[in-house]
Amino acid sequence: MAASTRSGVHAALLFLDLDNFKPLNDTYGHEAGDLLLIEVAERLKCSVRENDTVARFGGDEFAVLLGDLSMDRVESMSQAKIVAEKIRIALSKPYLLNIKKEGKGDSTVEHRCAASMGVVIFINHEASQEDILKWADVAMYQAKDQGRNTIVVHEAASST
Repeated sequence: MAASTRSGVHAALLFLDLDNFKPLNDTYGHEAGDLLLIEVAERLKCSVRENDTVARFGGDEFAVLLGDLSMDRVESMSQAKIVAEKIRIALSKPYLLNIKKEGKGDSTVEHRCAASMGVVIFINHEASQEDILKWADVAMYQAKDQGRNTIVVHEAASST
């Protein structure tokens, strides 16, 4: 928010929740889930610019902060949607997880996982950090309700 204030450009928060994560953990154990989370983080990092931020928010949720978008809100929204779609496609590709079992041979599991994603555009301090996170979370749950592996953008008009 401070960087946005200094630069006068918009930023975006993308909030992601993995679809189909729990079945992997339940079937193959937490080691498999951890391997998937590591691979998701790598795919996220490869989908954004070096100056953007990727963080695991908790469990199977991730947050991506896109800074230095445009001064124009519509253009910033377009930029954020392009990155969100790039992420959605990257995370939808199959995962090959090499699971090591003590006393047993290694096994490779192919797992399909995608993400439901909420997107919020912001500038300066026009909204609180809590509101931005809340809006991104609400949009993410709307994406889940719309069938998962979907992106929902929080519309500013609904935030007032």
